[in-house]
Amino acid sequence: MLTVIRYNQDRAAEWDAFVAGAKNSTFLLMRGYMDYHSDRFTDCSLMIYKHKDEETINATLVALLPATIHGDELRSHGGLTYGGLIMNAEMTAELCLDVFAAINSFLRNECGVNRVVYKPTPWIYHTMPAEEDLYAIVKVCKAQILGREVSSTICLDNPLKFTKQRHRGVNKARRNGIQVEESNDIKAFWHILDNNLMAKYGVHPVHTIAELELLCSRFPDNIRLFMAYLGDETLGGTLVFECGRVVHTQYISASPHGKELGALDLVFSWLINERYAEKPYLDFGKSTEDKGSYLNSNLIHQKEGFGGRGVCYDIYEWTIEEELRDDKIS
Repeated sequence: MLTVIRYNQDRAAEWDAFVAGAKNSTFLLMRGYMDYHSDRFTDCSLMIYKHKDEETINATLVALLPATIHGDELRSHGGLTYGGLIMNAEMTAELCLDVFAAINSFLRNECGVNRVVYKPTPWIYHTMPAEEDLYAIVKVCKAQILGREVSSTICLDNPLKFTKQRHRGVNKARRNGIQVEESNDIKAFWHILDNNLMAKYGVHPVHTIAELELLCSRFPDNIRLFMAYLGDETLGGTLVFECGRVVHTQYISASPHGKELGALDLVFSWLINERYAEKPYLDFGKSTEDKGSYLNSNLIHQKEGFGGRGVCYDIYEWTIEEELRDDKIS
C-alpha cells in the first residue's frame, strides 16, 4: 500500500536525508534551497510512503515530489529548472507506476488538482539509471511533451577542442596577464551580470544579491564563484553549482573590458582543463526560452564554442484521469 502526504516543515530533516541518498537528486532539491523563495510560491511537495497494512508506523519513504500549486495545476517545481520524482536505488518500474497512480489520486481528491506540469531531472544529474518516472508518467498518466529545451554540456573526460574564436580569446587573456581566482565577491559579480541583462533584455537576474549570499551561506560546498581579474579590476566570471557529477554554470557574465580581453574564455579554459577536469560533466544550462520554442543562437554558439553539446530538459503535462491503479492506493 502507498500513502501520499503533503510536505510540511516538520519533515524537513526526513526530506533532506532522502534527497541526500537519492539517485536523481541535487542540492537544489534540499529544503534549504527550495524554500529560499517560498514567499513566491505555494508549496505542494509530496512525500510517498510504502507500508504493508493500514498501520503507518513502520512506513518506508520511497519517493518525493518537489512541487508548487497554482490554482488547479501542480508544477514540479514552479521555482526550479527541474524537480521531478526523487527516487532512491530501491525504486523499480512497477513501484513507480503505483507511485504515480497514488500521486494522481491524492492530487485530485485532496488538492483539487486537474493538471500537472512535470519537469524531470535531466539524466546527466543521475548517479545511476533513474528514468522509471518517464515510463510511468506515459503509461499511468498519459503524459505528453509540453516543451523541450536544450542545454549545452561538456563531457569533461573527453572534451572537444575549443573553436578558433574561443582559443584566440584564451591566448589574448593570457597575453594581457589576466588571472582566474575563486572569489566571494557576489556583489561585484552581480552588478556586472545585472548591467549586461538590463542592457540586452531589460531584466534583472532571477536571484537578488541577498538571495545569492543567503544560498552561498547555506551551501558553501556547492555554490562557488570564479572570477577573472586584471590587477585589481574585476572583469567577470561565472557562478557555478556543484551538483555531484555535474558542474552547472548558473550565471556567466563579463564587463565590456572583460569581453574585449577574452576573460571568460580563460575562465572556462581553466575550469574545464584544471579545476573540474576530474568531474564527468560541465553543464552550461539552457539556451532556449518559452519551453524551447525560441533558441538563442548567439548564446548557444558561445557555449558550443567551448565544446558543449546538447542535453534536453523536457517538460511534460497531463490531465488527471479517473481510472487509476486503485488497488495499490491507500
